[in-house]
Amino acid sequence: MRTAYTADQIRGAEQALMARLPEGTLMQRAATGLAAVCADLLGRVYGRRVVLLVGSGDNGGDALYAGERLARRGAWVGAVTAGARTHEAGLRALLEAGGRVVDRSAIAEADLIIDGLVGIGASGALREPYAGLAEEANAARGAIVAVDVPSGVDASSGRVAGAAVRARVTVTMGAYKTGLLVDPGAAVAGEVELVDIGLGAYLPDPDVAALTANDVDDLLPRPGKESDKYRRGVLGVAAGGDVFTGAAVLAVGGALRGGAGMVRYAGRRAPADQVRAHWPEAVVTLLDEPSVEHVGRVQAWVLGPGLGVDRWAHELAASVLASNVPVLIDADGLTLVAEDRGLLRREAPVLITPHAGELARLLRADRDDIEAARLDHVRRAAAELGVTVLLKGSTTVVAEDARPVRVNTTGTSWLAAGGTGDVLSGVAGALLAQGLSCYDAASCGAFLHGLAGRLAADGAPLAAADVAAAVPAAIRAVTSAGP
Repeated sequence: MRTAYTADQIRGAEQALMARLPEGTLMQRAATGLAAVCADLLGRVYGRRVVLLVGSGDNGGDALYAGERLARRGAWVGAVTAGARTHEAGLRALLEAGGRVVDRSAIAEADLIIDGLVGIGASGALREPYAGLAEEANAARGAIVAVDVPSGVDASSGRVAGAAVRARVTVTMGAYKTGLLVDPGAAVAGEVELVDIGLGAYLPDPDVAALTANDVDDLLPRPGKESDKYRRGVLGVAAGGDVFTGAAVLAVGGALRGGAGMVRYAGRRAPADQVRAHWPEAVVTLLDEPSVEHVGRVQAWVLGPGLGVDRWAHELAASVLASNVPVLIDADGLTLVAEDRGLLRREAPVLITPHAGELARLLRADRDDIEAARLDHVRRAAAELGVTVLLKGSTTVVAEDARPVRVNTTGTSWLAAGGTGDVLSGVAGALLAQGLSCYDAASCGAFLHGLAGRLAADGAPLAAADVAAAVPAAIRAVTSAGP
């Protein structure tokens, strides 16, 4: 599992480690790792032009010492000093190696630009001259390597309040920073390379975490020899209406592809007919009244995709939520809950899967504020509503109680298409029915859904049904051994 930490957590670990080491050791370790990544990116170091953007803090020192190492290998290295002060020993080492101090005009001709303007303690918008230097670096032809985090990115949250460096590679020291995994910070970090400087034993519990394929492999349920369709998990799906009949088809498809032993669909005639036509495997119950009392036994429910928000839908939602099994609420179900939070007063677990607009309605917040501070709002929602929250978006995040927020690392921009969220509901719901907790079902469901999106798109547009069809391939990709 990839774990990440806030700036305060990193600084605390650094102070504990530095107390046991000779002065300057951590900076030398960081500079060595940074220089190695830069050399690999350049391919040939001798004769290449490298410009360092040097601020007043330790990131500037890292950049200067890395520049010294590149200069000794024959690179032309110039430092643009932006801060009120400069790391004296680092600058001296650079000059002794043949480097020089240059003005900002050198940025335009650089083959490589090392961003050491501000460190992990910075927050808020970049001030001048930092903001201008960041924009000039972004406009230059050279590749940008950021030290620790791109300047302009809040290391603890991923917020970007103004100008920010857009790095091709970010070389982060000691441990991943939260802001490198969460948009908008993640979007400007490029490829993230971790340099081990010895912090591991001094780090606290992580702020956020990201599942790897191996983690998902470990968590996914597998049928045994004694399994039957009931033991493998029965999922109920209450979705679709006269207007959005396809939502029911997509949610049921995601559930069937996600490994549920049986899917029971309950709904009105129009979506029920569509589900029967597309998925003969599903057990369909046509509801004359908005109640699931006689649908049959299930281990979990998916509630809401395309359901509508009229009185009938509200009564059906109340019936589903009156059960004693986990319920995943999405789409129209979230609108119903936003209008009547009393629906959430239940003992059994609840997983909600909103996008930013839906979460804004639930929290009476502004959508733009949620997009700018996804971690803050997903944590607030989990605490305020007493549920597990999967917040969809460019960075999908999962929050539950005081546990580390999980950040999903799979996906593709092609998933921004109608109906793909319905498929996600079905996949995560199937995992709930198979016995995973809301926290794990949401995290694994998002991972598999994102991976299925990549496989289905393969660099081209996709439809939601393509994502459902690709879910088994995604599961195969992360599963090291069959049942």
